[in-house]
Parts: sequence; structure tokens; C-alpha cells
Amino acid sequence: MNGGYEALAPVYDRLNRDVDYTAWAEFITENFRRYASLPHAPSLLLDIGCGTGSMTLALAEAGYDMTALDISEDMLSVAAERTRGADLSVLFLQADMTDFELYGTVDGAVCALDGINHLTDTDMLADCFTTVARYLNPGGLFCFDVNTPHKFKTQYADNDYLLEQDGAVCCWSNRLSARGNICDFYLTVFEEQKNGLYKRTDGVQRERSYSRRTLEKCIREAGLEVVCVTDSFDFTEPAKDALRWYFTCRKPN
Repeated sequence: MNGGYEALAPVYDRLNRDVDYTAWAEFITENFRRYASLPHAPSLLLDIGCGTGSMTLALAEAGYDMTALDISEDMLSVAAERTRGADLSVLFLQADMTDFELYGTVDGAVCALDGINHLTDTDMLADCFTTVARYLNPGGLFCFDVNTPHKFKTQYADNDYLLEQDGAVCCWSNRLSARGNICDFYLTVFEEQKNGLYKRTDGVQRERSYSRRTLEKCIREAGLEVVCVTDSFDFTEPAKDALRWYFTCRKPN
């Protein structure tokens, strides 16, 4: 299945301008203040499934040394171009989020904008969490978010969407599985070229929803502990109809 990254990479940031990465980075910093038990202030962070690098850059601008990985060469190319010339400490790696190698351990890891939902079976989920735990310093945090089962069944479902922003158009058609836990996104992207014509690119992406119980089980089995689950940046308990869960996990000392 074509991952759709070639289609999305050039226009991804234009179509996601409503995401407040600065506020998200501040939320992650607050998580470290509340829950980390490191012997020092967190310094080196890992961004997993970094895409075009928006979260990576927000965290780098907040003062962290960043290592960022993604499986898509197209996404990484955009991310690297955005950091060129900036006085920021960022290392980009092309790697699978379920099986990657780092040069050393990190104080924290993040996976933003439902990257975990792209792991479409529990073995992949377990591999990702176990690999993160391997490279996490004791007392360090792993912060990630997921689209909830409720979102899959109500907002994704078999709906069609049209996104348009500054010379980029994305036609997005969903197909939800009979069990309601797998959704395929059929993407058609039109990007305006310098000559005024539009280039069309097609792709398919797939996401899977997981119950909170399944996620917490995989987290524990990876040797991590859940210290917070919320549906917003104010750390409140998730509502029953929450569309997104934000997990904060810690590696025990």
C-alpha cells in the first residue's frame, strides 16, 4: 500500500496550519516539569515519525537538542530544508519507528499527530514501545497522542473531506473496516506549479485505532509506566467522546 507520503510531503504544512506546535511543545515541557524524574534537566529528545519536522523545530526552538526520525524520504527532505540555515541542533534519520537504532540514549521521546495510529497491528505497537524504552534514560518520558476509537467511528467513518490552502488541494476519502478499527485514507493531492497548472499525486494511508486498555497494556509490557492520559493540554481526564488522547509514559528509575 502506497503510504501517501510522496503526495502529502510538499503540501503537508500548508494543510495543517491550524496545528499550534508551539503550544504543543509547551505542553511537552510541562509534562517534563511534572512527571520526569531525571537527575538533570531534559536536554536530548527524540521525535519519532517527525514528518516535515514541525514538532521537531518547535522543540528545538524551545531549547532541546533534537534527533528526529521518519520512514519517508520525502518528508525528511522537507524537514531538512526547513532547518537549513537555522541555528538549531537537529539530527534527522531515516528509520522505521518500530525498529530504529540511535547513537545513545535520550531524555525523552515524542510522537505527535497520531503517528502511533499508523502502527496497524499490536506487534508493531509493541515493537515501537519496546524500542523507545530501550533508548530512554531512567526517569525520562515518552509523550505521544492517538486518534481515539470514537474519532474513527464518528469523524473518519466513510466520510469524504476536501482541504484547500494556498495553492494546495487534498481530496480525502475514508473507508472504515467492518470492525471500525482500521481506516484507509484515499488521497488525491493537487499542488499548484509555477506555471499555474496543478500537479496531481495519489496515495493511500492506513490508520488503526486502539483501546486505552490495549495501549496501556503494551506500555507496561515495554517496561514503561503511564503517568498521565488527557484529551487536552490542561491535563484533565479524557471525556468519553474525546477525539484524541495524549499519553505521558515514564521509564522507571
